[in-house]
Amino acid sequence: MLKQNLQLKLGQKLAPQQIQLMKLIQLHTLEFEEELERELEENPALEKVSDSDSEDYQDSGESDFDDEGNESIETDFDVDEYLYDDEPSYKTASSNYSADDEEFDNQSLLTEGQSLYDYLLEQIRLVKIDGEDLQIAEYLIGNLDNDGYLRREIKSIVDDLAFSQGIYTTAENVTEILENYVQKLDPAGVGARDLRECLLLQIEKKVSADPAVSLAANILRNQFDALSNKHYNKIIQKYDIEEEDLKDALEVISKLSPRIGGNFDTQTITINQEIIPDFVIQIKDNQVIPMLNSKNAPTLRVSEEYKEILTTYSHDKKSAEHKQAALFIKQKLDAAKWYIDAINQRQNTLLQTITAIVKLQKEYFLTGDEKNIKPMILKDVADITGFDISTISRVVKSKYADTPNGIVYLKNLFSDSLTNDDGEEVSTKEIKNHLQEVVDNEDKRKPLTDDALVGILKEKGYNIARRTIAKYREQLNIPVARLRKEL
Repeated sequence: MLKQNLQLKLGQKLAPQQIQLMKLIQLHTLEFEEELERELEENPALEKVSDSDSEDYQDSGESDFDDEGNESIETDFDVDEYLYDDEPSYKTASSNYSADDEEFDNQSLLTEGQSLYDYLLEQIRLVKIDGEDLQIAEYLIGNLDNDGYLRREIKSIVDDLAFSQGIYTTAENVTEILENYVQKLDPAGVGARDLRECLLLQIEKKVSADPAVSLAANILRNQFDALSNKHYNKIIQKYDIEEEDLKDALEVISKLSPRIGGNFDTQTITINQEIIPDFVIQIKDNQVIPMLNSKNAPTLRVSEEYKEILTTYSHDKKSAEHKQAALFIKQKLDAAKWYIDAINQRQNTLLQTITAIVKLQKEYFLTGDEKNIKPMILKDVADITGFDISTISRVVKSKYADTPNGIVYLKNLFSDSLTNDDGEEVSTKEIKNHLQEVVDNEDKRKPLTDDALVGILKEKGYNIARRTIAKYREQLNIPVARLRKEL
């Protein structure tokens, strides 16, 4: 039985132009330049005004824009007359890829060279080993990660050999092949199952009468936990040695590589890390002047040639070929207008955002001293610009500014605030700088605990809990006091 009912639904949909604008806003200068070139290549109705004729284009008395700022295209007929029977299903040039989709076509470099896998296969095939054992050894090599470690359990490898290779063996046999063949290959340490085994394999290949090497091997073999936790006194008492002897052994260990596969081509894509500033900050008469990088502000226009071609079809409305051509040209012209509007909105959004950031961080830009960074969150910038917080987040993502004091990553200017003993709001970045300074100047033989750090910062006027100190220490990649201890 059919039933009818009414539903009231509230929804929000993004127009293709909005999606295109959001995508353009979050691109940094290098990506934006590549996106612009791609659009110019795909849409012949869009043109980039060169520097030579840019002034003529801007100063010319002719204008192709209506009162609302939208570019108008004059024709002798209504193009929509062509569209009454079969509406084209065209889209804008914006693609709706997610932020996780990686595009390596133009901004990536593929490293060349021999991989660790190939290097090991060449060696194992020169070793005197039976056919089935050779297959097992090759399979083990194929399971090594980029650092040269075997992270998988032997039991899982035995099961895989049975199901995928048709080789039925035991865990003992696989372990024997691993230790007697794979781990004997070059570079020393390959095929290790953990860091301790990797370091041991390297030091056992050192032929030396140096007592420091023997002591280092002994420590790795029998006192690795004490070494990892930097219980140096325990090691000194265990071997009844002097502190200088332990220093020599630690120096030997420090020269061993924990990632023996790091010198080989891992057959992965290496991203180009070149930084091009998106903004330029200038100081003039004690005033901070923010500007866009010139590459972020190109002058675009709709092709006059395409406008003229579209106009010619007013003379022949019956030709099917002319009809299809008119549909194609209208699509390209609309896409060009939308793209120019999106670029203009992007420039306006970027400029308003950097202006608001400069207003909030004026003292920092004038002095270049990180201690002058004021507490600032995304909402503070959004309140000034009137944009949504998500828009501000897209603007500052992966963006840099060229200042008189060097290149600045915009996200580093954002931080929460805490109130000091004087009742003033200070940036958490300022507190982290003080914390880093205290740790750098501490006695490494007796590093400061988190409780001690709380006391020192309290003397400086920052009343912070111990758990907050621990959080900031982790963010600064500072280990706990026990692991910072040195001889």
